[in-house]
Amino acid sequence: MRTANRQEAGGAQAALVLVCKRPASGIGKQRLAARLGQETASRIAEALLACALEDARHWPGPVIIAPSRSADYAWADALLPEMRSKVDVKPQSAGNLGQRLNALDHELRGTGLEQLVYIGSDAPALTAADYATAIRALPNYDVVLKPAVDGGVVLMASRRHWPALDGLAWSTARLGTDLARCCRAAGHSMAELAHSFDVDEEDDVVRLITALKADRRPARRALHLLACELFRSRNTGDSGEESRVES
Repeated sequence: MRTANRQEAGGAQAALVLVCKRPASGIGKQRLAARLGQETASRIAEALLACALEDARHWPGPVIIAPSRSADYAWADALLPEMRSKVDVKPQSAGNLGQRLNALDHELRGTGLEQLVYIGSDAPALTAADYATAIRALPNYDVVLKPAVDGGVVLMASRRHWPALDGLAWSTARLGTDLARCCRAAGHSMAELAHSFDVDEEDDVVRLITALKADRRPARRALHLLACELFRSRNTGDSGEESRVES
């Protein structure tokens, strides 16, 4: 019933697709865990997810939450209880990330959705202006990508089925380049937005301290405070770092 309601109300509205993992020790953010410990990595993952959900709450069109495991359906379904009429949960299928995205994209377009904006849960520097720019570009381009400074992407939007993504080098510095090349080879017109960053490494957490310093969105404020707290505790006695964190 919720899917039918969305098709009637959504039409050609762009839908936000949040591709995520349920934060838990040992699941996701393992590069952070290797440096900061599992407990700290889980705290960061929870705070990052809160930022993505904050964006979903303000999304003008349909929202899809796509957890990595079907067992997490109930968890995902409870994330935005105030938005049940416009949120659907579509667990990812088996396979590598490219295969899972292709399958999810095929399923969503089968419900009548046309313009799909995909994000992960680890790009808190995304702003309302970034989303608005992507939405404005979609009527004119088949694909809109927002690259990450580490070579990946923080947002990937399309008004057509994605080409086969299973052979791409996911989670590597080649992903953004390979994804753009793949889309162009399939004949898709493409726009690239300004670079941003996602949070995979310890240095990315440090970057949050500056990037979110003036951000007044509540989940971003909480993440900023967490980043400052973590690096204040890790650098006690290092006056230079402590001064930079508190500035």
